[in-house]
Amino acid sequence: MFDFITKRSFIVNLLAVIALFFLLAIIFFSLLGIITKHGKSMTVPDVKGLNIKEAVAKLEAAGFDAEVRDSIYIDSIPPLAVWAQTPDKGAEVKIGRTIHLTVNKTVAPMVAMPELEGLTFRSAEMVLKSLRLNVGDTIYKPDFATNTVLQQLLNGKPLKPGTMVAEGTNITLILSSGRGNTENPVPDFIGLSYAEAKEILSASNLNIGTVIIDPGVSDTANAFIYKQYPTRKNEIGDFNMVRAGESVDLYLSATKPVKDSAAQQPATQE
Repeated sequence: MFDFITKRSFIVNLLAVIALFFLLAIIFFSLLGIITKHGKSMTVPDVKGLNIKEAVAKLEAAGFDAEVRDSIYIDSIPPLAVWAQTPDKGAEVKIGRTIHLTVNKTVAPMVAMPELEGLTFRSAEMVLKSLRLNVGDTIYKPDFATNTVLQQLLNGKPLKPGTMVAEGTNITLILSSGRGNTENPVPDFIGLSYAEAKEILSASNLNIGTVIIDPGVSDTANAFIYKQYPTRKNEIGDFNMVRAGESVDLYLSATKPVKDSAAQQPATQE
């Protein structure tokens, strides 16, 4: 069957193989432009903001392939919407090019709430932004450390550091507005329970300073104030004055003091 090959000389067969090789090479390179669609390009359409199904259909209709490369969570766009595309819209690329898409997640990832208390508002804002959390309402309260975070809230309730919250959550910040300009007499806390004193301090825009608790106290909320600093009056009988945002130190005892005798003795700061 192979007599026509074996009867020919080696050189003739070699030349035939070389000729066949060159013929196949010519055919291959002639078809290369068709295979690679050389010189044929199209403009990439804009699919940002579209649902992933709509985006894929639009790209395929334009002669492109589509592939989801990454996902991200953005609370301002619908779930499964296209957030980014590569190449971007308007780029001139070959037909059949794969367009990589970044799609918005359907469920927000959870992150641990950071500790913001004591930070400046600007620093707290940057920390929240880095975790994809948002600054919600800002409420100002008198305090000596101007424009610092006094408390962090979620839905009106204190939010402890480490609590898991969804990305995109709005965090309410209570900020310090600094000390007030108006001076008022120091309230008299002697004989009141600690719970009552806290309510008066809050209503007066004053802060709880150092709290000294006697060893016999088992129930702090119902313990009694037997000494305070600043005192209600000074050594010459004049009222001590405080501004909103300042602090009052309280001393707690399990025994209710005699109001008259305790109130007459100005306390010294310890």
